[in-house]
Amino acid sequence: MRVLLVDDEALIRTGMRMILEVEPDVEVAGEAGDGLEAVDMARRSRPDVVLMDIRMPRLDGLEATRRILSSPGLATRVVVLTTFEDDEYVFSALRAGASGFLLKTAPAGQLVDALRAAAAGDAALAPSVARRLIAEFTSRPAPVRAPPSPFTERETAVLALVAQGLSNSEIAARLFVGEATVKSHVGSMLGKLGLRDRVQLVVHAYETGLVRPGAAG
Repeated sequence: MRVLLVDDEALIRTGMRMILEVEPDVEVAGEAGDGLEAVDMARRSRPDVVLMDIRMPRLDGLEATRRILSSPGLATRVVVLTTFEDDEYVFSALRAGASGFLLKTAPAGQLVDALRAAAAGDAALAPSVARRLIAEFTSRPAPVRAPPSPFTERETAVLALVAQGLSNSEIAARLFVGEATVKSHVGSMLGKLGLRDRVQLVVHAYETGLVRPGAAG
């Protein structure tokens, strides 16, 4: 897994590099100190994952994420570094196509796990971020009419738990099925909607009314 580190603070980049370089399956593809540099480096080095800060000079992480993910032929995924105070950035980054979110206070193990999940296309929303998403959508007027669901009954049950931020293993335990079965259902839903990953699936589900905030509680 090749990772590009993006943060305007060199000390933070150094700390992240030290954490990642001890992992045998992780290579730091480079470092960038602002969004413009991040876009250029991502297009040149084609990392598997970009760990992206939000607030940076010249070009912020949101626009950098949009540009990277819209680059033709680039399969890179973006995990956003955020804080609890950055709610408005979280929702904007979701719409920009970010595959995951990581708090800057997260322990080292969580950092590595989040990047591996994103690289595998199986990025999960942290429960803390999921709760904030639910709160955000609860505060909005519900869609007047939800579109017809393209999902089976079991897929709908899986979707409701995905929307709570549960992992595949947690969903499997709730529904008394195998983890591979859950992964298959998630993949099927993504394919039906043409979406990138489960983070985008959650946003789509709430915004269209396929999942109601109260139902995820």
